Amino acid sequence: RIKLAEQLEQIKSHGVPNYFGPQRFGLDGSNIEQARRLLSHELPRIRRDERSILLSTARSLLFNQVLHERVKQRNWDQLLAGEVINLDATERHFLESVDQTLIKRAEQMDVHPTGPLWGSGESPAGGAVGAMERSVAEGLAPWCAGLERFGLVQERRSLRMSVSELSWCWGERVLDLEFRLPAGSFATALLRELVAAPS
Repeated sequence: RIKLAEQLEQIKSHGVPNYFGPQRFGLDGSNIEQARRLLSHELPRIRRDERSILLSTARSLLFNQVLHERVKQRNWDQLLAGEVINLDATERHFLESVDQTLIKRAEQMDVHPTGPLWGSGESPAGGAVGAMERSVAEGLAPWCAGLERFGLVQERRSLRMSVSELSWCWGERVLDLEFRLPAGSFATALLRELVAAPS
């Protein structure tokens, strides 16, 4: 319980990686194969709402791969050279040279690094960030090309999810959590950090 409480305090002050949750990918990840078939023109005609779901699946997969790489590099919550920056609790993004003021704002959870929601157009990310994202995209080139063919355009999403109003209490065999998340975020991203934490 002590280790889990420490992890909750860390989440409260530093957030968690803003992964798209498994529900985005369908039961046992079944949407991923369907999305691949859609992008490869292997699917017969499908309804517009089904197509939208599968395109979102493909974009989410690419985003999660970029975020996974940043997590491996242990810089998913840091501003790097060439970063496209998100203002907390908004959809506003801006490109600005990273200085000590911005670094401090990131430490205070006021701004966050972002990753790509893939589509056509040039990514605004530059420097080390742009190079890393291009490397991930090259490994998933058919997915990227398919999303571009379907007319999606480049967008950005925060790599870090802030968790506000987080509180918890212990039952005999249950941990009760209360929290608020930004729109479009997944509670499963928070829970995966807790499951991975030592008890």
